[in-house]
Amino acid sequence: MPTVNSSASYTEFILLGFPGVSEYRQLLVMPFSTIYIAIVIGNSAISYNVVVEKTLRAPMYSLFALLLAVNVGCTSAVMPTMLLGFVRRVRVSLAGCLVQMFSVYVMVMLKSVSLLVMAMDRYIAVCMPLRYQKIVTKRFVLQMLFWGLFRNCALAAVVVILASKVHYCKSNVILNFVCENFLLLQLGCGDVSRLQVVGLTVRTVVTVSDMGILLVSYTKVLHAAMKIAVGASRQKALHTCTTHLLVAVLIYTFGLSSSVMYKVEKFISHDAQNLYGAIYFLFPAAINPIIYGLRVKEIKDCLMKRAKRKCFC
Repeated sequence: MPTVNSSASYTEFILLGFPGVSEYRQLLVMPFSTIYIAIVIGNSAISYNVVVEKTLRAPMYSLFALLLAVNVGCTSAVMPTMLLGFVRRVRVSLAGCLVQMFSVYVMVMLKSVSLLVMAMDRYIAVCMPLRYQKIVTKRFVLQMLFWGLFRNCALAAVVVILASKVHYCKSNVILNFVCENFLLLQLGCGDVSRLQVVGLTVRTVVTVSDMGILLVSYTKVLHAAMKIAVGASRQKALHTCTTHLLVAVLIYTFGLSSSVMYKVEKFISHDAQNLYGAIYFLFPAAINPIIYGLRVKEIKDCLMKRAKRKCFC
């Protein structure tokens, strides 16, 4: 890393991506591009089918579509710079870096909000079935999503505003494919440890608190399903809950472990950290359409009908 020059103030940064594989970097374009295209097509196809299919107008399916749309938005916030970095050096202004950081924070936390509203939807459906239609309306869902989005934007704005006040003089090279808050602040002069803690705390606290609320909700749902529902209704409730939990475990596990990776950076190479970061953004987004497409019967039936219709035509 270059010698610190306290008189300099970098306003443009280089995203180095995977520094240890510079000779073979171009070979990574094809596999990562293929995964990204598959994510966009898979998530968009199921979201589109949920939106246009009249039998899938229940709030639960709309939340499925929202989560899959957020998958596309989250990966699209980081993949263009990653793919471009495999071909040449990526230069991004400080403003562009902060915008990307804000987008990633909001999108990642919006995934968590979507899962929480899904848990609330299932809790009311199983524990208060007679009041479900009255409570879970479009207005109710939109209000929950609005407050969740407001929380996300407020917390992300705090992180971004603090990062914008830092004097960056150590270097303008970020050893990642995305403007990650923790790595960007490492390039700042003065004591930035408190700002790093703020960013890491926001990310970890939101993940842990949301995960705790979600687990409590689904514990009550599963308990109620075992006591109240019988036969096919019990099986359907359990199947839906396990599908939600499977997706939630994937997202939260990768989120928490990604935060831990930056705390133990001295013991892990930058390439290993970046590879795990890529998996964090790509794997849940790639696997979610498969989970919902195969495990949610109504969505699977809708996709099969449309496929048969196209083949017949």
